[in-house]
Amino acid sequence: MRPLDPLSSIKVKLGVVIVGAVIGAVGALVVTNRADVPLKVSAPLAALGALVVVQVLARGMTSPLREMARAAAAMAKGDYRQRVTASSRDEVGELARAFNRMAAELAETDRVRRDLVANVSHELRTPIAALQAVLENLVDEVEPPDPATLKTMLRQTERLGRMAAQLLDLSRLESGAVPLHRRRVALGEVIGHAVEEAEPLATKVRLDWSVEPPWLELDADPERLHQVVANLVENAIRFSPEGGTVAVTATEGPGTVVLEVADAGPGIPPAEASRVFERFARLDHARTSRDGGTGLGLAIVRWVVELHGGEVRAESRHPTGCRMVVTLPAAAPAADGP
Repeated sequence: MRPLDPLSSIKVKLGVVIVGAVIGAVGALVVTNRADVPLKVSAPLAALGALVVVQVLARGMTSPLREMARAAAAMAKGDYRQRVTASSRDEVGELARAFNRMAAELAETDRVRRDLVANVSHELRTPIAALQAVLENLVDEVEPPDPATLKTMLRQTERLGRMAAQLLDLSRLESGAVPLHRRRVALGEVIGHAVEEAEPLATKVRLDWSVEPPWLELDADPERLHQVVANLVENAIRFSPEGGTVAVTATEGPGTVVLEVADAGPGIPPAEASRVFERFARLDHARTSRDGGTGLGLAIVRWVVELHGGEVRAESRHPTGCRMVVTLPAAAPAADGP
């Protein structure tokens, strides 16, 4: 039990402890004086009474500090599960609660770091193993260096390059080292270029896009906005069935611009809708390392959209499929606009 926990100031607590110690000492002296106890005996008894009062009242005042010292030593060795008792309302209690929040954040950061290392290792292993196998066959002359083999090696090399570029991009975005160069951007032009670049990938699906109204504009970084559209379109193509359609639409809302990329793929379970924007997130039924994706594209989309002050979400599409919805602030009306 900590009797002084309800007090909200350590100064008040110290004052109460001092007053209590004085009262304890005086009380002990009064009692011993009435009992005609000699001063050489009553004085030590008064001091002992004061110490007893201090021990009772000050119980728990410094224990959070000792707990923090032990927890900090454990965290220095990599154990981020440590927490301290934070029941008091004074400055020490606030410090203990701040310490617990810091410990929780460090634990989460450490978990993300370990997951990132594990995921990067896993993702790199697949293309590297494929390249190694093909190169060993070529060196051992098991297979001739025919165009098909070289094309396979090129695809795996391109995948490694994409992953390295996306990891660097994501690292810069998360650290805030990528400034946005905003200007007035015609959304139809950005979507048109992104769809045009994606056409070589869409050998088995059809690409449709539309912007309403056609002159729709945004105050955005055109390069980053293009990256958002390109990543969403590439993701939709990858999971669309043969003969399906990937539809990219942009419409004007009240103070917003809504960009949607829809496909007819297997879709995303509602419970997994928020996880798809995490780094290396994979849905077992649809997202596999064999599809050529790096698991970073949607994470980059989320960061770019949030840097623009918008939000992105994944929705189910009836009867099957997925719809990625990006909401961005609309551009301020131009003085000479239509």
